[in-house]
Amino acid sequence: MYAFLSDEWMDAAREIRARYEDQLPEITVSVRVNQVITDVPFGEGMIMAYIDTSAGSMVFELGELDEPDAVIVTDYHTARAMLVERDPAVLMQSMMQGRVQLQGDMMKLLAAMQAQAAPTELAEQVATEIAAITA
Repeated sequence: MYAFLSDEWMDAAREIRARYEDQLPEITVSVRVNQVITDVPFGEGMIMAYIDTSAGSMVFELGELDEPDAVIVTDYHTARAMLVERDPAVLMQSMMQGRVQLQGDMMKLLAAMQAQAAPTELAEQVATEIAAITA
């Protein structure tokens, strides 16, 4: 198991997604989101990452996009709960507690979240495998 967002975790997560890439359904909602993750327990203490579905599949990588639709700023533990555990209640609770700050096109972000609300069985399997590699 690897620390969420560590280089080892990213490599293992990429490998899992690549294994299923040709079997996952196309994502029809295009959104490009930069994430600023603070209070990271390793490295510099902050990680820049992004989610991009504009090519029809989910890309989650380290770095940042030029001209994103939205920017999410959150702490490490909240980001882990949102991205690995994928509990929408955590997102809502975190927003109400001020642990998530959102900027940009909220309509696109909400549309993307709604599209992910009913994932396929295969998408659930990929998410379960990624959760299993997370310390």
